[in-house]
Amino acid sequence: MRDAFRAFARRSSIVLGTAWAFAFAILVIVVWAATGPKFHYSDTWQLIINTSTTIVTFLMVFVIQNTQNRDGKAIQLKLDELIRALKGARNKLVDLEDLSDEELKKLEKEFQRLHKQSQETDTHVAKTESRH
Repeated sequence: MRDAFRAFARRSSIVLGTAWAFAFAILVIVVWAATGPKFHYSDTWQLIINTSTTIVTFLMVFVIQNTQNRDGKAIQLKLDELIRALKGARNKLVDLEDLSDEELKKLEKEFQRLHKQSQETDTHVAKTESRH
């Protein structure tokens, strides 16, 4: 079942992310709006679009989330492979997504400190070079 849903979610995200799908959605709304006078803008007429869009939105949440989860995991694995393959890279940065919020905040502060140091070094080098 998991593989069937994965395949369905993948195909759905590809199809529903096209300009044709958007055009179809606009067409549905235009047709619905055009039928308003025929149905005297009744409660049933309004309920059709409300119910339809609610159901589609509800189902799309799961399709989109599945696609995002897979894409996010694939990106993390690619980044982990790059970190692992680069000389001088810190292997402790592999699987950062599994760290706690506190650990991530600590690492973020470390990178901010390193960034500030590199800016100070660049400024010092630029001043030294301008004197010569």
